[in-house]
Amino acid sequence: MATGIQKTKWDGEVLIDDPADDFSDVALEANLYYRGKLSVHDVLATSPAEVTEIWKGTTGKNRLYFGDNLPILAALLKDPGVRGQVKLVYIDPPFSTDKVYWSRKQAEAYSDTLVGAHYIEFLRRRLILLRELMAEDGSIYVHLDQNMVFHIKIVMDELFGNRNFRNLITRQKCNPKNYTRRTYGNISDHILCYAKSERSVWNRAYVPWTEERAAEEYSYVEHDTGRRYKKVPIHAPGTRKGATGQPWRGMEPPPGKHWQYPPDTLDELDARGEIYWSPTGNPRRKVYWDQSKGIPVQDIWMDVKDAHNQMIKITGYPTEKPPELLARIISASSNEGDLVLDCFAGSGTTLAVASQLGRRWIGIDNSSEAIATMLKRFTHGLEPMGDFVSEKKTTGSLPLFEFANLSEVQMDNGDRGKRAHIIEDFTLYAVVSYSDHLREILCLDLQEEAA
Repeated sequence: MATGIQKTKWDGEVLIDDPADDFSDVALEANLYYRGKLSVHDVLATSPAEVTEIWKGTTGKNRLYFGDNLPILAALLKDPGVRGQVKLVYIDPPFSTDKVYWSRKQAEAYSDTLVGAHYIEFLRRRLILLRELMAEDGSIYVHLDQNMVFHIKIVMDELFGNRNFRNLITRQKCNPKNYTRRTYGNISDHILCYAKSERSVWNRAYVPWTEERAAEEYSYVEHDTGRRYKKVPIHAPGTRKGATGQPWRGMEPPPGKHWQYPPDTLDELDARGEIYWSPTGNPRRKVYWDQSKGIPVQDIWMDVKDAHNQMIKITGYPTEKPPELLARIISASSNEGDLVLDCFAGSGTTLAVASQLGRRWIGIDNSSEAIATMLKRFTHGLEPMGDFVSEKKTTGSLPLFEFANLSEVQMDNGDRGKRAHIIEDFTLYAVVSYSDHLREILCLDLQEEAA
């Protein structure tokens, strides 16, 4: 079905009865009001955390913090190497589910018990600090479900401006559910994407063509060359007074439209055989499949579901997101060497993928289970999902703090060099009040699966 021609002015009957009710120059300001909402000024005055270094790698280019992310973010605002330098923020905060989550190994991971205005203000204060940390060409992605996504959309419109809203991405998070009653199956969650300004980093994402999809989309084959192509209009919506609004080959652009290219460019396309002329003399442009980078990713993502079979490797941390999801986001909204920040780091997927893609990172979490999970991930990698179902007998234990002494870490399959590089690639910090607890965590014996 063809879409209507878009215009910025209405030429028909004026629908506003009273000229005093003309809202054309009034900006839409939809803010949430609730008890306990601090001013931006007061939020920016948050007392910064006092942190202590627990362990330092060789480069120090990446940082992992253990503690409440609000005062840690406030402390980062004092760091000229971080404030205004973060190109990409991705956060997967609590969803306001009023639940406590446990890992697959039955360890308490984190609490998600804030609801209503308490939850909104909890996240809003962190978004304010994150905005100040972002570079002018930075972007922020906030991963939520249907419970609070619309409330936080209003908050982010207030903080970042509706003009900087880019997408509400809908992701299929799991396979279809057949056990729901009196409702549709809930198989999606959402990601709000905002830019700091009009000049945010953007590398368009593509997925590869399949033979079936290519044959459907590029349904014509050029007789002389065998190249597959599709036909597209050579006009676009909107009138123009310049060259693209002038006649070409004796033809005017369709009403309310203009040529996509100036007449001399259209002549060049025609000379190269890239204009298709219908039997009725209607020109269309040929777009060739072999010149396509792939299928541009849209705002519905059905190919980055959470782990759903026994062979997918995971950490076992609750709400862990797939690496493919973070790879798409990080690749699209940052470049190599850029700084990526995740202040709800959880299982460390953002941090691990950022390293793989050549980005620097800062991770923050206040869950001891999250910190232990990330350190285990950095030293031992991931485990097949099935390993969490059938517990195996242990053959020994590894004090996690020994990862600081590379000579004592048990590396397998000759992969020592690669893993050692990951280990040495960050500095571990803790808020002073958390530091003793972190040292206790690091000295705990973690079960090591049987070979």
